[in-house]
Amino acid sequence: MIQDYVFFTGLNVLLAWSVYVILLSGVMSFGNGAFMAAGAYIAGIFTVKFGVPFEPALGIAALSCVLFGLVVGFPALRTRGLYLIMVTIGLAFCVRVAAENIGYIGGVRGLRGLFGTTLWHVYAAVVLVGVALWIVSRSPLQRIFDAVREDEDVAGALGINILQIQLAAFAAGAGLAGFAGALYGHYMVFVAPDHFSILISIYVVLYVIFGGVNNMWGPVLGATVMTLVPEFVRVLADWRTAFFSLLLVLLLLVRPEGLLAYRSATVRAPGRGRPRVPASAGEPP
Repeated sequence: MIQDYVFFTGLNVLLAWSVYVILLSGVMSFGNGAFMAAGAYIAGIFTVKFGVPFEPALGIAALSCVLFGLVVGFPALRTRGLYLIMVTIGLAFCVRVAAENIGYIGGVRGLRGLFGTTLWHVYAAVVLVGVALWIVSRSPLQRIFDAVREDEDVAGALGINILQIQLAAFAAGAGLAGFAGALYGHYMVFVAPDHFSILISIYVVLYVIFGGVNNMWGPVLGATVMTLVPEFVRVLADWRTAFFSLLLVLLLLVRPEGLLAYRSATVRAPGRGRPRVPASAGEPP
Protein backbone atom coordinates (compact mmCIF):
# COMPACT_ATOMS: atom_id res chain seq x y z
CA MET A 1 0.00 0.00 0.00
CA ILE A 2 2.77 2.45 0.94
CA GLN A 3 4.58 1.52 -2.26
CA ASP A 4 1.47 2.55 -4.24
CA TYR A 5 1.40 5.95 -2.51
CA VAL A 6 5.08 6.50 -3.27
CA PHE A 7 4.66 5.37 -6.87
CA PHE A 8 1.65 7.57 -7.66
CA THR A 9 3.26 10.58 -5.99
CA GLY A 10 6.29 10.28 -8.27
CA LEU A 11 4.11 9.59 -11.30
CA ASN A 12 1.93 12.63 -10.64
CA VAL A 13 5.01 14.81 -10.24
CA LEU A 14 6.07 13.76 -13.75
CA LEU A 15 2.59 14.47 -15.09
CA ALA A 16 2.49 17.85 -13.36
CA TRP A 17 5.84 18.73 -14.91
CA SER A 18 4.49 17.72 -18.32
CA VAL A 19 1.85 20.46 -17.97
CA TYR A 20 4.37 22.89 -16.46
CA VAL A 21 6.68 22.51 -19.48
CA ILE A 22 3.82 23.48 -21.79
CA LEU A 23 2.80 26.37 -19.51
CA LEU A 24 6.33 27.76 -19.74
CA SER A 25 5.44 29.01 -23.21
CA GLY A 26 2.11 30.48 -22.13
CA VAL A 27 -0.03 27.61 -23.47
CA MET A 28 -2.69 25.83 -21.40
CA SER A 29 -3.34 22.21 -22.39
CA PHE A 30 -5.96 19.77 -21.14
CA GLY A 31 -4.72 17.08 -23.49
CA ASN A 32 -1.96 15.50 -21.43
CA GLY A 33 -4.27 12.66 -20.43
CA ALA A 34 -4.43 11.78 -24.13
CA PHE A 35 -0.63 11.68 -24.41
CA MET A 36 -0.49 9.62 -21.22
CA ALA A 37 -2.89 7.10 -22.79
CA ALA A 38 -0.92 7.05 -26.03
CA GLY A 39 2.32 6.37 -24.15
CA ALA A 40 0.76 3.56 -22.12
CA TYR A 41 -0.67 1.82 -25.18
CA ILE A 42 2.39 2.32 -27.41
CA ALA A 43 4.75 0.91 -24.78
CA GLY A 44 2.28 -1.92 -24.13
CA ILE A 45 2.14 -2.85 -27.80
CA PHE A 46 5.92 -3.10 -28.00
CA THR A 47 6.33 -5.10 -24.80
CA VAL A 48 3.28 -7.38 -25.09
CA LYS A 49 2.88 -7.79 -28.84
CA PHE A 50 6.50 -7.56 -30.03
CA GLY A 51 8.42 -8.68 -26.94
CA VAL A 52 10.57 -5.54 -26.75
CA PRO A 53 12.30 -5.06 -23.34
CA PHE A 54 10.66 -2.58 -21.02
CA GLU A 55 13.29 0.18 -20.98
CA PRO A 56 13.57 0.53 -24.80
CA ALA A 57 9.76 0.50 -24.98
CA LEU A 58 9.71 3.49 -22.59
CA GLY A 59 11.95 5.44 -24.93
CA ILE A 60 9.90 4.46 -27.98
CA ALA A 61 6.70 5.56 -26.25
CA ALA A 62 8.18 8.92 -25.23
CA LEU A 63 9.55 9.65 -28.71
CA SER A 64 6.28 8.59 -30.33
CA CYS A 65 4.39 11.01 -28.09
CA VAL A 66 6.82 13.79 -28.97
CA LEU A 67 6.00 13.21 -32.64
CA PHE A 68 2.30 12.98 -31.77
CA GLY A 69 2.60 16.31 -29.96
CA LEU A 70 4.28 17.91 -32.96
CA VAL A 71 1.59 16.66 -35.34
CA VAL A 72 -1.26 17.77 -33.09
CA GLY A 73 0.39 20.95 -31.84
CA PHE A 74 1.20 22.48 -35.23
CA PRO A 75 -2.44 23.16 -36.15
CA ALA A 76 -3.72 23.42 -32.55
CA LEU A 77 -1.29 26.17 -31.53
CA ARG A 78 -2.65 28.43 -34.24
CA THR A 79 -5.68 28.86 -32.00
CA ARG A 80 -5.62 30.84 -28.77
CA GLY A 81 -7.20 30.93 -25.33
CA LEU A 82 -10.49 29.10 -24.89
CA TYR A 83 -10.36 27.67 -28.40
CA LEU A 84 -7.01 26.00 -27.74
CA ILE A 85 -8.34 24.55 -24.49
CA MET A 86 -11.33 23.14 -26.39
CA VAL A 87 -9.03 21.58 -28.98
CA THR A 88 -6.96 19.81 -26.31
CA ILE A 89 -10.09 18.60 -24.50
CA GLY A 90 -11.36 17.25 -27.81
CA LEU A 91 -8.03 15.47 -28.28
CA ALA A 92 -8.47 13.72 -24.92
CA PHE A 93 -11.90 12.43 -25.94
CA CYS A 94 -10.72 11.38 -29.42
CA VAL A 95 -7.84 9.29 -28.06
CA ARG A 96 -10.12 7.55 -25.58
CA VAL A 97 -12.74 6.77 -28.24
CA ALA A 98 -10.02 5.47 -30.57
CA ALA A 99 -8.69 3.17 -27.83
CA GLU A 100 -12.20 1.82 -27.24
CA ASN A 101 -12.65 0.93 -30.90
CA ILE A 102 -9.28 -0.59 -31.85
CA GLY A 103 -9.50 -4.32 -31.32
CA TYR A 104 -5.75 -4.84 -31.68
CA ILE A 105 -5.18 -3.17 -28.30
CA GLY A 106 -8.17 -4.84 -26.64
CA GLY A 107 -10.86 -2.19 -27.23
CA VAL A 108 -13.02 -1.57 -24.20
CA ARG A 109 -11.60 -4.70 -22.52
CA GLY A 110 -8.14 -3.14 -22.40
CA LEU A 111 -4.61 -4.40 -22.89
CA ARG A 112 -3.22 -6.96 -20.44
CA GLY A 113 0.18 -8.43 -19.64
CA LEU A 114 2.13 -5.23 -19.01
CA PHE A 115 4.77 -5.32 -16.29
CA GLY A 116 8.22 -3.99 -15.46
CA THR A 117 7.80 -0.62 -13.73
CA THR A 118 9.55 -0.25 -10.38
CA LEU A 119 9.95 2.67 -8.01
CA TRP A 120 13.51 2.96 -9.27
CA HIS A 121 12.25 3.73 -12.79
CA VAL A 122 9.85 6.39 -11.53
CA TYR A 123 12.21 8.24 -9.24
CA ALA A 124 15.15 8.01 -11.61
CA ALA A 125 12.89 9.76 -14.12
CA VAL A 126 11.88 12.34 -11.50
CA VAL A 127 15.52 13.12 -10.75
CA LEU A 128 16.55 13.34 -14.42
CA VAL A 129 13.60 15.52 -15.41
CA GLY A 130 14.09 17.67 -12.32
CA VAL A 131 17.75 18.24 -13.15
CA ALA A 132 16.84 19.09 -16.75
CA LEU A 133 14.22 21.62 -15.64
CA TRP A 134 16.64 23.15 -13.13
CA ILE A 135 19.24 23.61 -15.88
CA VAL A 136 16.62 25.20 -18.14
CA SER A 137 15.52 27.54 -15.33
CA ARG A 138 19.11 28.88 -15.10
CA SER A 139 19.62 29.19 -18.86
CA PRO A 140 18.80 31.80 -21.52
CA LEU A 141 16.07 29.45 -22.73
CA GLN A 142 14.09 30.23 -19.57
CA ARG A 143 14.19 33.94 -20.44
CA ILE A 144 12.91 33.14 -23.92
CA PHE A 145 10.03 31.18 -22.38
CA ASP A 146 9.32 34.06 -20.00
CA ALA A 147 9.23 36.55 -22.87
CA VAL A 148 6.83 34.39 -24.90
CA ARG A 149 4.58 33.72 -21.91
CA GLU A 150 4.38 37.34 -20.75
CA ASP A 151 3.89 39.09 -24.12
CA GLU A 152 3.95 37.32 -27.47
CA ASP A 153 3.95 40.58 -29.45
CA VAL A 154 7.05 41.91 -27.70
CA ALA A 155 8.76 38.52 -27.95
CA GLY A 156 8.02 38.41 -31.68
CA ALA A 157 9.42 41.92 -32.08
CA LEU A 158 12.64 40.69 -30.46
CA GLY A 159 12.99 38.06 -33.19
CA ILE A 160 11.69 35.05 -31.23
CA ASN A 161 9.75 32.54 -33.31
CA ILE A 162 6.66 32.15 -31.14
CA LEU A 163 5.24 29.08 -32.89
CA GLN A 164 8.53 27.19 -32.72
CA ILE A 165 8.96 27.85 -28.99
CA GLN A 166 5.39 26.88 -28.16
CA LEU A 167 5.51 23.82 -30.41
CA ALA A 168 8.77 22.65 -28.82
CA ALA A 169 7.28 23.05 -25.32
CA PHE A 170 4.06 21.30 -26.37
CA ALA A 171 5.98 18.35 -27.86
CA ALA A 172 8.26 18.08 -24.82
CA GLY A 173 5.25 18.06 -22.49
CA ALA A 174 3.57 15.43 -24.65
CA GLY A 175 6.67 13.24 -24.57
CA LEU A 176 6.93 13.51 -20.78
CA ALA A 177 3.23 12.68 -20.36
CA GLY A 178 3.64 9.69 -22.68
CA PHE A 179 6.65 8.48 -20.71
CA ALA A 180 4.62 8.74 -17.48
CA GLY A 181 1.78 6.85 -19.16
CA ALA A 182 4.14 4.03 -20.11
CA LEU A 183 5.34 3.79 -16.51
CA TYR A 184 1.74 3.78 -15.29
CA GLY A 185 0.60 1.03 -17.67
CA HIS A 186 3.46 -1.28 -16.79
CA TYR A 187 2.88 -0.76 -13.08
CA MET A 188 -0.86 -1.46 -13.26
CA VAL A 189 -0.29 -4.56 -15.47
CA PHE A 190 -3.51 -3.70 -17.31
CA VAL A 191 -4.70 -0.54 -19.10
CA ALA A 192 -8.16 0.28 -20.44
CA PRO A 193 -9.71 3.40 -22.00
CA ASP A 194 -11.58 4.09 -18.73
CA HIS A 195 -8.24 4.78 -17.05
CA PHE A 196 -7.72 7.90 -19.16
CA SER A 197 -10.84 10.00 -18.75
CA ILE A 198 -10.82 13.78 -19.08
CA LEU A 199 -10.57 13.96 -15.28
CA ILE A 200 -6.95 12.84 -15.55
CA SER A 201 -6.10 15.91 -17.64
CA ILE A 202 -8.04 18.18 -15.28
CA TYR A 203 -6.34 16.82 -12.15
CA VAL A 204 -2.90 17.23 -13.69
CA VAL A 205 -3.59 20.88 -14.52
CA LEU A 206 -4.90 21.39 -10.97
CA TYR A 207 -1.62 20.03 -9.55
CA VAL A 208 0.25 22.82 -11.29
CA ILE A 209 -2.21 25.61 -10.49
CA PHE A 210 -2.42 24.54 -6.86
CA GLY A 211 1.34 24.39 -6.35
CA GLY A 212 2.25 27.39 -8.50
CA VAL A 213 3.12 27.93 -12.14
CA ASN A 214 6.09 30.28 -11.70
CA ASN A 215 8.76 27.71 -10.82
CA MET A 216 9.46 24.00 -11.14
CA TRP A 217 8.83 23.26 -7.44
CA GLY A 218 5.20 24.38 -7.48
CA PRO A 219 4.02 21.36 -9.52
CA VAL A 220 5.99 19.06 -7.19
CA LEU A 221 4.24 20.48 -4.13
CA GLY A 222 0.82 20.49 -5.79
CA ALA A 223 1.10 16.91 -7.05
CA THR A 224 2.38 15.63 -3.69
CA VAL A 225 -0.31 17.33 -1.61
CA MET A 226 -3.19 16.45 -3.94
CA THR A 227 -2.04 12.83 -4.18
CA LEU A 228 -1.36 12.09 -0.52
CA VAL A 229 -3.92 14.14 1.41
CA PRO A 230 -7.01 12.21 0.19
CA GLU A 231 -5.22 8.92 0.86
CA PHE A 232 -4.36 9.71 4.48
CA VAL A 233 -7.58 11.57 5.25
CA ARG A 234 -9.94 8.82 4.11
CA VAL A 235 -13.09 10.89 4.58
CA LEU A 236 -11.88 12.97 1.62
CA ALA A 237 -11.39 10.01 -0.72
CA ASP A 238 -14.99 10.02 -1.99
CA TRP A 239 -15.10 13.81 -2.08
CA ARG A 240 -11.78 14.40 -3.82
CA THR A 241 -13.18 16.47 -6.69
CA ALA A 242 -15.44 18.65 -4.52
CA PHE A 243 -12.79 19.15 -1.84
CA PHE A 244 -10.04 20.21 -4.18
CA SER A 245 -12.40 22.37 -6.24
CA LEU A 246 -13.34 24.30 -3.09
CA LEU A 247 -9.71 24.42 -1.96
CA LEU A 248 -8.65 25.74 -5.36
CA VAL A 249 -11.28 28.49 -5.30
CA LEU A 250 -10.10 29.58 -1.85
CA LEU A 251 -6.48 29.45 -2.95
CA LEU A 252 -7.18 31.61 -6.01
CA LEU A 253 -8.76 34.20 -3.72
CA VAL A 254 -5.86 34.21 -1.25
CA ARG A 255 -2.85 33.24 -3.41
CA PRO A 256 -3.82 33.45 -7.09
CA GLU A 257 -0.33 32.38 -8.22
CA GLY A 258 -0.34 29.15 -6.19
CA LEU A 259 1.36 28.04 -3.00
CA LEU A 260 4.86 28.69 -4.37
CA ALA A 261 4.50 31.95 -6.25
CA TYR A 262 8.13 33.06 -6.48
CA ARG A 263 9.99 33.08 -9.78
CA SER A 264 13.36 31.41 -10.23
CA ALA A 265 16.22 33.82 -10.89
CA THR A 266 17.61 33.42 -14.42
CA VAL A 267 20.21 36.22 -14.49
CA ARG A 268 23.09 37.19 -12.25
CA ALA A 269 22.70 40.09 -9.90
CA PRO A 270 24.59 43.21 -11.10
CA GLY A 271 28.27 42.99 -10.30
CA ARG A 272 28.22 39.37 -9.13
CA GLY A 273 30.62 36.94 -10.73
CA ARG A 274 32.57 39.66 -12.57
CA PRO A 275 36.11 40.74 -11.69
CA ARG A 276 36.51 44.34 -10.52
CA VAL A 277 38.57 46.58 -12.81
CA PRO A 278 40.91 48.82 -10.82
CA ALA A 279 40.41 52.55 -11.34
CA SER A 280 42.97 54.36 -13.44
CA ALA A 281 45.13 57.06 -11.96
CA GLY A 282 43.23 60.27 -11.59
CA GLU A 283 39.82 58.56 -11.81
CA PRO A 284 37.53 58.11 -8.84
CA PRO A 285 37.50 54.53 -7.45
